Amino acid sequence: MNTTRIGLLAALLLAGTAPLVAQPAATAAAAQPAGKARYGSWGVDLAARDLSIKPGDDFWRHANNTWFRANPIPADRTSFGVGVVLALELEQQLRAILETAGRSSNPADRQVADLYASYMDEAGIEARGVAPVRPYLNRIAAVRSRDDLLRLFATPGYISPVDVGILPNPADPTRYVAFAGQGGLGMPGRDYYLREGAQFDAARTGYRNYIVELHRLAGIADPEAKADAIIALERRIAEAHWTPERSRDVRQLINPMNREQLTQLAPQFNWTPWLQQIGLGEVQTIIAGHTTAITAIGQLLDTVPLETWKDYMTFHMLSTAAPYLPRAFDQANFNFYSRTLRGVEQPRDRWKRGLDVVNGAVGEAVGRIYMERHFPAESRRQMGELVANLRAAFAERLRTLEWMDEATRAQALAKLDAFDPRIGGPERFIDYSAMRIDRGDILGNVMRAGEFHHNLQLSRLPHPVDRSLWGMTPQTINASYSPLSNQITFPAAILQPPYFDPHADPAVNYGSIGAIIGHEIGHGFDDQGRQFDAQGRFRDWWTPAAAERYTERTRRLVEQFNQYEGIPGQRVSGQLTLGENIGDLGGLEMAYAAYRRHVAQHGEPPVIDGLTGDQRFFLAFAQAWRSNIREGALRERLLTDPHSPPEFRVNGIVRNVDAWYRAFNVQPGDRLYLPPEQRVRIW
Repeated sequence: MNTTRIGLLAALLLAGTAPLVAQPAATAAAAQPAGKARYGSWGVDLAARDLSIKPGDDFWRHANNTWFRANPIPADRTSFGVGVVLALELEQQLRAILETAGRSSNPADRQVADLYASYMDEAGIEARGVAPVRPYLNRIAAVRSRDDLLRLFATPGYISPVDVGILPNPADPTRYVAFAGQGGLGMPGRDYYLREGAQFDAARTGYRNYIVELHRLAGIADPEAKADAIIALERRIAEAHWTPERSRDVRQLINPMNREQLTQLAPQFNWTPWLQQIGLGEVQTIIAGHTTAITAIGQLLDTVPLETWKDYMTFHMLSTAAPYLPRAFDQANFNFYSRTLRGVEQPRDRWKRGLDVVNGAVGEAVGRIYMERHFPAESRRQMGELVANLRAAFAERLRTLEWMDEATRAQALAKLDAFDPRIGGPERFIDYSAMRIDRGDILGNVMRAGEFHHNLQLSRLPHPVDRSLWGMTPQTINASYSPLSNQITFPAAILQPPYFDPHADPAVNYGSIGAIIGHEIGHGFDDQGRQFDAQGRFRDWWTPAAAERYTERTRRLVEQFNQYEGIPGQRVSGQLTLGENIGDLGGLEMAYAAYRRHVAQHGEPPVIDGLTGDQRFFLAFAQAWRSNIREGALRERLLTDPHSPPEFRVNGIVRNVDAWYRAFNVQPGDRLYLPPEQRVRIW
């Protein structure tokens, strides 16, 4: 559930690792015996390997192929990977929290329980029918002018073709600034409207059927004609949208404008009253991202009939509400977004979807309980040591990089020194007491949650940026880097096997969570993150010569990844995935350097099960990314996701790392072999 109106600019400025886990898995994982590694005797699942595949031919499958064959994707999943072991346990932990919270004397706990109960009240939802969504549809029906339409665009819960929100000001990250960027599509991205091919024809047909079905279920007349008009409008919006590759170019996205400039950009939005309605009436400067898209969308307000815009908003309100309406609406939503687009065969259990609803609305209230029950202090201590070792290893690399001149090197080291690592969860949790939760009104609860988070953002705007705020909940299985705060964040939920295991061989932790730590540090120095300085300011601190040498190296990485075909006829976009690929490559190099620092301090490790410490390091890295994924879901990732598919996050990275060649004796003639002069070395 999206509870804030943020858009692509804010998403770019919070770089994450993955998704590490697409969805929670099906059953609970076995408890880990005290003092014993979760996998095998030292932390890697040796039975997952396929020894018939040479490491140098396909390292991802060498490490994981037996596991792939033994673990087909469950019917209710888009994918199934090693991260589900964490999600399995997490689901059960969160379910226990939600089902017992109602017995607590703490009002915040009971609020969590009431929200969960409102989603699980299937009989009540069926009995209420479409009545809960009628007031929202009536507001759309009452629109009589463009200004009325703009007021709804500005209202939380209603779709807008231009998203507006706040974020730290790239010119002064101690203060907030408002921004605006493209939005307004019902399918995953512009390519689903514009590309040719049977798969895209099927998606468009499925989308039309979905629009028609929601109209019929709601008792709205003439659904076919309305569907055609809505899709025609969204296609025109999609034609205006920037490509995903262009949308991640921060230099093109940061365009500060005053009210007069905004009016010149898109006068149709009548910016002063519109911003007043949003809650930004006192703001004089807005960062405009996707400038040409905003202009083109404004022109659509002139040329598209008001009734078409109302039909568009009616459909999107029904689609937003569908998971919280009677089963027929929920099933229609699943049939399009999960079955048609991503190939999922059946919905997840309702209680699991209920976890998602609660996490989206009051996630930090759940996270507070989760940390109390499931995050030991020892995990924070060991992670602190790992982060310190990764930073020290990267500092050593920065000091010896042959392509970086001294002026740029000094700035890079200052930025690394200023990194702020955050582990586990926030020191202060969000107070949700102002959010009204009604056990008999799930749709109202979700809409009020959206309004709460919108107002929470607005309340922060006049004040200095609070660096203690978290953008992820403690129960999130992921990690992130924010260039505007120069912070790396590791929630409690990721700090468990297989990513982090206090009982595993050190090589395993360095190869798994160490590479993830390195990845997040690497985002501070990827092609976009490098444009922010130690304080998070958008500032060019590179000499022209160093920038040119850096860009040449990244260009070669783009060319490598452009060669990889994720599904027949659909290749990875090396430019779209460049930042994440730089993070992966630099992260693995940092983690290996940190591991060798550990070895230098503690002595060369013994061979275990026929594997050297270096081999165990790289196997742990490969197994951290194992995942089976459905073709439809993979297609969506290839078109819209800045992360490469897991196969190439392993094979596409290790073939650039000299230590991997040494560890597995990879030789010319092996399919992944690259001559030394063709290996990309950035960090």
